[in-house]
Amino acid sequence: MWTNRAIGPDERTGDRPHRALESRRVGRFTGAARRRFGTAARGALARWIDTGASARALDDGAVDWLRCAPFLALHALCLAPIWTGVSTTALAVAGGLYASRVFALTAFYHRYFSHRAFRTSRPFQFLMAVAGNCAVQRGPIWWAAHHRHHHLHSEEASDLHSPRRHGFWYSHMLWFMTGAGFRTQTRYVRDWMQYPELRWLDRFDWVAPTLLALALGLTGSLLARVRPDLGTSAPQLLAWGFVISTVAVYHTTYTVNSAAHVWGTRRFNTRDDSRNNAALALLTMGEGWHNNHHHFPASARQGFYWWEIDCTYYGLVALSWMGLVWDLRGVPPYVLERNLAAPARR
Repeated sequence: MWTNRAIGPDERTGDRPHRALESRRVGRFTGAARRRFGTAARGALARWIDTGASARALDDGAVDWLRCAPFLALHALCLAPIWTGVSTTALAVAGGLYASRVFALTAFYHRYFSHRAFRTSRPFQFLMAVAGNCAVQRGPIWWAAHHRHHHLHSEEASDLHSPRRHGFWYSHMLWFMTGAGFRTQTRYVRDWMQYPELRWLDRFDWVAPTLLALALGLTGSLLARVRPDLGTSAPQLLAWGFVISTVAVYHTTYTVNSAAHVWGTRRFNTRDDSRNNAALALLTMGEGWHNNHHHFPASARQGFYWWEIDCTYYGLVALSWMGLVWDLRGVPPYVLERNLAAPARR
């Protein structure tokens, strides 16, 4: 029998309840995703401010893109000179900060904090730790811990920056973006954990670079007022002296982990893939003699022969003349004749 009863929406479409249910499911999913993102963002912000913040929730092998946002932003800011321009002053500041920070990393973060290849006073130790921290490569304790682990486990699965195990780009820079790369393995650096000033520098590793950036901005602003003939400004000095110089320091020093384990010659039969590379040695102030270094890490000198240019070592010798460092470890003669590779590979 036909009736004039109105047909309800559920009867007309037949799937409205299903759509409502699906909508609720999507709402719950997006809500959960927002909460996860919010939690991750808060964790990343906490680790930006204080690297002592808990990293237990981080995935050992996954890149933590949120935490690394400032690192990525610094690369994007390399485009800033399109608007700021360039001047001789800006280039000189960039070059000076490049050389001084590479030296702080190679002489102190590497040869001193990682290998104790010489001795110095506690005040100068802290001063050079701050100088190395200005390169925006975390604190000296974190740096030394990972480097000591690298020497103990070179080319093993746990060696985070082994090109053989993990590929070139992972060994070059992706490794320190992961949860495993973020953590400080304090068991390798108990000798440095006794210094509260170094622990503080490790926890708040953004303070020194921020002060450097502020100093550059203020200097640029002052020069624009008192020496307009120099053609520089605060944005220009920040772009060249901090941003571009820092990124150049990044990728120059990173090549020691990546390229110096792939390209070059091998004088010594070490159990890793380390290479001697003269071009990298020039760029890194001596770190490119990487096969030499893996053969005898305790030496303050990585260019074992006079023709192997090692500007970091020359700088350390100069500091020793001033009494700021002492007891530089050399290369014993027997080391030069031990575990030599075949002549054709030298």
